[in-house]
Amino acid sequence: MTDIRFGTDGWRGIIAEDVTFGNVRLAARGIARVVRAEAGGQASPHLLVGHDTRFLSREFAQAAALAMAAEGVRVSLASTFAPTPAISYAVVRLRAAGALIVTASHNPPEYSGIKFKSRFGGSAPIAFTRDVEEEIRRLQAEPPNFQFPISDFQLGSFDPRDPWLDRLAELVDVARIGRSGIRIALDVMYGAGQGLLVGRLRKAGSTVRELHGEINPGFCGLHPEPIPVHLGALIDLVKHWEGPEPKAGFAFDGDADRLAPVDEEGNVLSPHQTLALLLRHLVRNRRERGTVVKSVNIGHMVDAEAEALGLPLVVTPVGFKHVAEAMRQYDAVVGGEESGGFAVRGHIPERDGALIGLLLLECMAMTGKSLGALVREMEAEHGPHRYGRLDLRLASLEERDRVVSSLAASPPARVLSLAVGHVEAMDGVKLVRADRSWVMLRASGTEPLLRIYAEAATEGEVDALLTWGRGVALNEGGR
Repeated sequence: MTDIRFGTDGWRGIIAEDVTFGNVRLAARGIARVVRAEAGGQASPHLLVGHDTRFLSREFAQAAALAMAAEGVRVSLASTFAPTPAISYAVVRLRAAGALIVTASHNPPEYSGIKFKSRFGGSAPIAFTRDVEEEIRRLQAEPPNFQFPISDFQLGSFDPRDPWLDRLAELVDVARIGRSGIRIALDVMYGAGQGLLVGRLRKAGSTVRELHGEINPGFCGLHPEPIPVHLGALIDLVKHWEGPEPKAGFAFDGDADRLAPVDEEGNVLSPHQTLALLLRHLVRNRRERGTVVKSVNIGHMVDAEAEALGLPLVVTPVGFKHVAEAMRQYDAVVGGEESGGFAVRGHIPERDGALIGLLLLECMAMTGKSLGALVREMEAEHGPHRYGRLDLRLASLEERDRVVSSLAASPPARVLSLAVGHVEAMDGVKLVRADRSWVMLRASGTEPLLRIYAEAATEGEVDALLTWGRGVALNEGGR
């Protein structure tokens, strides 16, 4: 029996092993029951169901929708695949009680899963997903006599795409981007963002090239996570795209809520640089003010930019549900996490890769500067900030957790040649050295992966810190 548990943003597992039609129905029924309980005596709550482009995603979504309808909630199924932020926006636009989305986000092609978005358009709070897990366990203990509908006549339908694209055009000056002459490359990684942003940008007059914009459930062997190791095709396209006009690239993950920008020289901006640049644009160019929210594994360039702008900074555990909660609590101007997810005030408290890409293009159009020039400008002001991440696959979830708990119980006084000035155990273990460089070890929420992060002034120092972290994880005497 599969133990269905929700991690930092949903439940995920291997298709046909963990994610089966039976388990999808269980999760959907658990969600429907908790939503109904929260609604109390009100009329039947309205839930949306969306999906991405993975193998069986549409069929899983239909099964989930029917299972929830059989639990007595009103259900509308997306007319086609769509980015997660498009479904999240639809929750707010249609005043629904929430949305179940069949997606495994950035996980490898053999994965699927379920995300749930609350009525405010962001990831469900931990208390909600815990209640769902408890409800699933009760359902698993019941006799298998539940009868599901055999047709979808009772399901509604909704368009998740065009209203979302219209909303993005209200939030960003797309016409100015079109007039700027910026050439834009989009790597949609065979995911749910394909064919969408490219159309709106071309309509505005931009020259746009889209990579991997077709349905391929195996992703042609591409891991749909927008990190440098997976972005060779996009980097080559941007770097060797001849012409005098400015250029930039953007990669999106499998459900298009995360992104990675690529500058004119083919350099992939780190999430830390991206969040700092986004903050800089919102405050200096668009004249907005407010609190800044970041996850604990985001680096110090964001801190430096917030301090220079005189803005308060709030740090959260990893997982965008924590960032979203803080953004709502403090009415934050922007929030971001290390995995490439960012949100801004005035939209939904949720990652939206397309919106962030448009805002960065708007920044280029307003300043007349390339992404690379904008980053160099920040570094001239705040100093160099280099960053790296290593994902280490271990033998089991237990081994992964043992490494983190052991380091938390006995953190070292020094890392390599420098003393540790601060230990942050909010989420995993972050060791901040005397010069503010740091290394962090943290367990992935969905796989037997140990994530090792590091930030320092030079790439050589980053590599050394990552190697140290790997040695600790593999018990190679790194400490």
